[in-house]
Amino acid sequence: MSSGRLPSGVAVVRISGPQVRFVIETILGKAIEPRYAAYKTFLTRNGDAIDKGLALFFPGPNSFTGEDCAEFHLHGGIAVVEKLLEELSTFPNSRIAEAGEFTRRAFTNGKMDLTIAEGLADLIAAETEGQRRLALQVASGAQRQLYTEWRQKLIRSRALIEAELDFSDESDVPGSVSGQVWEQLKSLQSEITRHIESGKRAAMLRDGLHVVIAGAPNAGKSSLLNFLAGREIAIISEEAGTTRDLLEVKLNLGGIPVYVTDTAGLRETTSQVERIGIERARERAAEADLVLLLEDMQNPIAVTLEEGSADIWTVGTKADLGNAAGSADWQFEISTKTADGLDQLLNALQYFAEERIGLINDAVPTRQRHINLLQSTISEISIAAERDDLPLELRAE
Repeated sequence: MSSGRLPSGVAVVRISGPQVRFVIETILGKAIEPRYAAYKTFLTRNGDAIDKGLALFFPGPNSFTGEDCAEFHLHGGIAVVEKLLEELSTFPNSRIAEAGEFTRRAFTNGKMDLTIAEGLADLIAAETEGQRRLALQVASGAQRQLYTEWRQKLIRSRALIEAELDFSDESDVPGSVSGQVWEQLKSLQSEITRHIESGKRAAMLRDGLHVVIAGAPNAGKSSLLNFLAGREIAIISEEAGTTRDLLEVKLNLGGIPVYVTDTAGLRETTSQVERIGIERARERAAEADLVLLLEDMQNPIAVTLEEGSADIWTVGTKADLGNAAGSADWQFEISTKTADGLDQLLNALQYFAEERIGLINDAVPTRQRHINLLQSTISEISIAAERDDLPLELRAE
């Protein structure tokens, strides 16, 4: 079944393989015209009606998988779909497809390359507008086209060098062709390097930015998390040390996924369980993209964090009670009780996310696999282009 969870208004059952034509003729009672939706009654082999719906037939190789394919669009009742699947399973060599098997068959039959398959997986998993745009770009073949162009450049460069080696005595093969090739390869090397750098931003968009809320106990960390989540997921108490584990919510800020984590209050304690929570808090803060360091404006308690790559914003909390400490060192002053300053903080978070990721219009690597292969390519180009002490035959290899 290629549609969503049952029950639903409509369910789509897809089949693929050499027996599809026979299955269609049996289930529908006769063949249907390819690529046209036909409203039919779906039948068992005994002639009993299963349901009425639309059927479509896609002859191979011009189908998603490259094989004969068909789709049955029927009502999404659990019993209805189960009956159709039960009937389909009675045909020889018929079985339920494994997860992703249709895409795997499309890849095996040359209907798509691995980057497009990965793009489709990301498109299905996309939860924000930014993730959707990035995944659609890859699934549409932009990445494949770029890598194909680079491959053609490398093949042409090698052909030119081999021509110089094999036909150096011919008048129509200039002896300096290899020098031009090395310059072109260095330019390609720089282009691939920039492409890899853009992959870091794509990874942030796929995996999300990570923001950690840190501070002393009772600084308002859990209250801020609950406000951002729009519901109470963290316990709020006057008792210090209530939060001992990491609590995370996911925000969609301008199409960018942002994960915000509430952490244990940072302080000295004799409680072993609380100490573990504090250690986790410090570890998560060190790994974050941004840390919101909260202080109670009535009773500010300074805390220190281990040095890391994260930006740190200082946030004064409980602003509705005034600035009793007389300090003006906070970048933001907020109150989760009156919502003062929270819009400003959210806008700043969205701007931070957009600035960190930037606008991604060009094809970018979206998997570590891509980056590893591209780095290997750069290494090989570097050896060929820069090792002028080696014979031309070895550099060409």
